[in-house]
Amino acid sequence: MEKFTHVRIVMGMIVSLGLTHMLKGLSSTIQHPKKVQIYPIHMAWVASMVLYVLHFWWWEFSLREIPRWTFGIYLYLLFYAFVIYLMCSMLFPDSMKEYDGYQHYFMSRRVWFFGLLLANSVIDIGDSVMKGEVHLLHLGDIYWLNTAVVAIGCVIAMRTRNQVFHASFVAVNLAAQIYLIGQSYWSDA
Repeated sequence: MEKFTHVRIVMGMIVSLGLTHMLKGLSSTIQHPKKVQIYPIHMAWVASMVLYVLHFWWWEFSLREIPRWTFGIYLYLLFYAFVIYLMCSMLFPDSMKEYDGYQHYFMSRRVWFFGLLLANSVIDIGDSVMKGEVHLLHLGDIYWLNTAVVAIGCVIAMRTRNQVFHASFVAVNLAAQIYLIGQSYWSDA
């Protein structure tokens, strides 16, 4: 249990930096609304990542079920947290001087953001497998369907600037997250 607590603290520090980065970006946008042109699809991805980080932090409590901790598992989970941090940091750059607004920024960095989201989906599969067979069975077919949709969506999102696709993808992503959270936590209540 001590190793689990240690891993949770380290992962929490990394992921909290990502959440802090996004909250700082949102705060700056609220404080200076005319400074940079807002892009609704970008803001929807920010909302999606805030929800994802909060859910991730809660969900990772399931790591307590891992019977034997190894340095390899520790590194794997830290890598997972690093990818989440990078996704968060991609949403708000340190400077917007090079960009006409968040649409220009987001579209110019979409390969990075969606590449990280795709990597995150693959990493999450390994994380779920580490938590054991009972955990995998509890996730059900909807987990695998969601993972496949996100993966396919990421590949398309990296290649297209089509606004209808990007708006649809983030809307489906948010809806799926809300549904999965509801299924996981409120269906048993």
